[in-house]
Amino acid sequence: MAEAVKLINPKSLNRNPENPRLIFHEDELLSLQESIAKQGILVPLTVYRLRTKYILVDGERRWRCALKLGLQSVPVIVQPKPDRLQNIMMMFAIHNSRTDWDPLPTAMKLKELEDEYETRNGKKPTEEELSGIASLSRGEIRRLRKLLRLPEKEKKELMDELEKPRSQQRLTVDQVLEATKGAEALKKKKIIDGKQERRLRRAIIRKFKSGIINNTVAPRKLARMARAVERGDIPASAARKAVVRLIGNSDYTIENAFEQTVEKLDFQHSLAQIVERLISKLQLHRERDYELSNELRESLSSLQILIKKLLSR
Repeated sequence: MAEAVKLINPKSLNRNPENPRLIFHEDELLSLQESIAKQGILVPLTVYRLRTKYILVDGERRWRCALKLGLQSVPVIVQPKPDRLQNIMMMFAIHNSRTDWDPLPTAMKLKELEDEYETRNGKKPTEEELSGIASLSRGEIRRLRKLLRLPEKEKKELMDELEKPRSQQRLTVDQVLEATKGAEALKKKKIIDGKQERRLRRAIIRKFKSGIINNTVAPRKLARMARAVERGDIPASAARKAVVRLIGNSDYTIENAFEQTVEKLDFQHSLAQIVERLISKLQLHRERDYELSNELRESLSSLQILIKKLLSR
């Protein structure tokens, strides 16, 4: 049973080691700090006692601001000490509606929650069970698990990016996930090998950071390219050539690659169909021995000139 609200020195508090939130940007804490300086802490922090210290359950931002302001006391509600599984579950439950949690640290803590559940119950939780104990939707669970499968280099790069002020961040979790998924689609269809897949992923991430690619879902066109190869719409060699340019040319975009492979051949295919219909119409015109109108004669003359130019290239 929780105790009544009491005042304690913020220096007696420790952060909760199970809190999935690892990044606290100074610029984002400033407005809260200014509010506390004027009005004090209006909502008590939630803590539990651990020997001579108190551990935060909810209110880490308020606690950090209190330390910055040098406050001598903060209001807290003390609740019973949870075991580790309960503690992690509580942290997720308290913060599941907070939009300022960064996905990667949350994913890493989710893995610890999953491991703790397995230790306690002798089996891994199903997706539905994990969704329940983490207070997250199954879609969020799947997204966080995808983050955990990212290569270590990409995870470190994302963590480094998260530590920057948000205005200076140039790479997002979704961009890395999309780059990974797009490159993997080409590898899955055996259009590129593992080494090329890694180099392509890195190239796309660099282009996201530099701003050459600014559409987060642009890498999905690589999956469309892979499907086009599988259907036989474009040769694998054309897709591989585009990948080489994406890796080696810093200004070459996924849009460029798509235009010069799938869109180019789609256009040529549709143009060929139009030409076939035109030939059929002209043959019918000839069979019926229609007289050429001046308008049609001029159009055919222009078409003849254009065809000669195309064929001479």
